[in-house]
Amino acid sequence: MAEVLVGQFHARDAEGRVYSVHEFQESMPSQDGVEGTEPVTTYRLAIGDRVRKLDDDKFLLVQLDVTLVREPEFPMTP
Repeated sequence: MAEVLVGQFHARDAEGRVYSVHEFQESMPSQDGVEGTEPVTTYRLAIGDRVRKLDDDKFLLVQLDVTLVREPEFPMTP
């Protein structure tokens, strides 16, 4: 099972603390041992704590049972 970092973003809890969340995709092996076709997306904080996606912009920091809201991304200006 191979895991690849595919993105990262910041999210805030209700008290305003900012967390760096990393998004990974894992290739799941099929029954015959060949890589599966549907990757599984998982989320973790930069320090390794597990994060579960609740909806498009809401996540749950599993160990602390804290809801995080994804920060909006602003395009970079030259």
